[in-house]
Amino acid sequence: MPVAAWVLVVLIIVLVLAVAAYLVRVIQVLGHVNDQLGKITFGVRAIAHQTKPINELTESMNANLGAVSGALGALVDDVSAPKENAA
Repeated sequence: MPVAAWVLVVLIIVLVLAVAAYLVRVIQVLGHVNDQLGKITFGVRAIAHQTKPINELTESMNANLGAVSGALGALVDDVSAPKENAA
């Protein structure tokens, strides 16, 4: 086998190894990106879960405040009404 053929075989092996190393690095970077996206997704879902009951809570508070407002209005009317002197 001539020297040129051996050089060609060595160059092909080096090229294949370089491409393999590059692809391994790409796999590592994509794995890191996948991990980061998983963490971001987990965080966004946690925020969505934590803020979900706010609407129900504010509706309940609003209903309770409506009752308190009505009771305070009646109390103010009772206090501001002129009282008869029982003398």
